[in-house]
Amino acid sequence: MTGTFLRGLAAGAAGTVALDAVSYLDMVVRGRPASPVPGQIVDAVAERIGRPVPGTGATRESRRSALATLAGLANGLGVGVLASAVRSYGVRFPAPVGAVLAGAASTAATDLTVAGLGISDPRTWSAGDWAADAVPHLAYGTAVQAVLESAPTDRENRTPRRPAGAGVLLRSALLGLAAGSRSSLGFAGPVLTAPRGRGPGRSGRAAKVGTAGAVALELWADKQPDAPSRLSGAGLPARLLGGAEGGARLATRAGANGALPATVGAAAAAAGSVAGAAWRRWATGRLPALPAALVEDAVAVALAALACRPGRTRPALVVVPR
Repeated sequence: MTGTFLRGLAAGAAGTVALDAVSYLDMVVRGRPASPVPGQIVDAVAERIGRPVPGTGATRESRRSALATLAGLANGLGVGVLASAVRSYGVRFPAPVGAVLAGAASTAATDLTVAGLGISDPRTWSAGDWAADAVPHLAYGTAVQAVLESAPTDRENRTPRRPAGAGVLLRSALLGLAAGSRSSLGFAGPVLTAPRGRGPGRSGRAAKVGTAGAVALELWADKQPDAPSRLSGAGLPARLLGGAEGGARLATRAGANGALPATVGAAAAAAGSVAGAAWRRWATGRLPALPAALVEDAVAVALAALACRPGRTRPALVVVPR
């Protein structure tokens, strides 16, 4: 059977071919020129790191074009490997949803880079611009999902996943709320309360110690005056990922499909982030900053403990060949 990494490379390669095919077909039909964005990204990155693309004239342009193509390949292959790892981990979305999410991840990797480097503001794009960007990436996601479903890994065959029950979804929501306040609790709760050992739903001593250290570091960092807002571009994604990972880990512990728990965890993390920010605004002027932060710490840790309390491990189903 194909491993997670090799399957991801194959999925990313198939997706990249599909994306390029749709993009070039669009150029043929509409007679439009190739997008200048990949080259602009190369120029912006080169300027940021202080290392301009070497050469002059046609030589420099050839290198610039090659670097832009390599960046596109890295995006396509990287998202494919990530999607394969997520699926192998136990988060298995229905085909249409998986295709859209893979395409959206690839789109975000490009569009967030474009916005972050100041090349363009996606919020100002027209409907036609968005369509030209979204349709090829949807083709990418469709191809990626098709490869993932056609080549299950050994781990996936060994551990089939039942649908997530209401209990798993409720615990995922509670853990997501905790991650909205302290993002590390999303993965820390399941890791610290998991049975000792190796395998799905378990964690070893080193993982527990390292995870506890990560939580302590975040609790300290949150009290610093220069800590970024949890609703900022740097703060919110980490909390959403923490909530999603927490839901997926709880599903793994229960032997359930992690797709819906991860989604619930991410949504709850968004709600928890907004609620936590509202609490800190309300507390400003009413409570000293440190006690207000400690109250939030206590609530977040209590929610994570409730979501991850022991006694939630269910043996994974194992397919035994006859």
